[in-house]
Amino acid sequence: MQGGVGGTVPDFHHEIALGGRVAGIDEVGRGPWAGPVLAAAVIIDVASVSPDLLRHIDDSKKLSAARREAVAAALHEAAQTGAVEIGIGAASVVEIDRDNILRATFTAMRRALRRLAIPPVAVLVDGNKAPDFGIPCRTLVKGDQLSLSIAAASIVAKVARDALMTELGRRYPEYGFHRNAGYGTAQHAEALSHHGVTAHHRRSFAPINALLTSNTLTQKGY
Repeated sequence: MQGGVGGTVPDFHHEIALGGRVAGIDEVGRGPWAGPVLAAAVIIDVASVSPDLLRHIDDSKKLSAARREAVAAALHEAAQTGAVEIGIGAASVVEIDRDNILRATFTAMRRALRRLAIPPVAVLVDGNKAPDFGIPCRTLVKGDQLSLSIAAASIVAKVARDALMTELGRRYPEYGFHRNAGYGTAQHAEALSHHGVTAHHRRSFAPINALLTSNTLTQKGY
């Protein structure tokens, strides 16, 4: 399976236009009812990265779970040789409830960027909003379909968060986190009505808040 499924093929021209070491940033987990929001920052050295890896980088939503995991593993392996640089940042449920999801997402993005060993000269961010990174930044709507760096970041972030939610699912199997990644599925809603809200649920989100204010729901303090 090659990149660009469905038409648009992400490439490197936005990075080239900014010049120098440019990081692509994407987030995952803004919509779920539970779990943190994660962001990844990825810098690709196209002169040294495997052409085969580049062909398989695409918007994470276009890839199967198995393919995402394989590409993420290849990106982390390339990071060992310096062909790719990766930083991952998160914002907790507490921060989401305290600051709102947009500000928490920006926090995760800044943390991802800070986890790069050397700051880039510029940043490309998926979407139409970005925090102040203190360096030049360009936002790209559907950037994960346009920029190789953003597409790589979307894969790294998605695989990292899915792994975290799978681990959370082992601790709380009744909520199906390993299947729904914290999103508001019917099974997740049913589990909430029977088992209550955990410390990993976002109390500021309307569906969770509505359950908490009902008379029939108990809270789990774990």
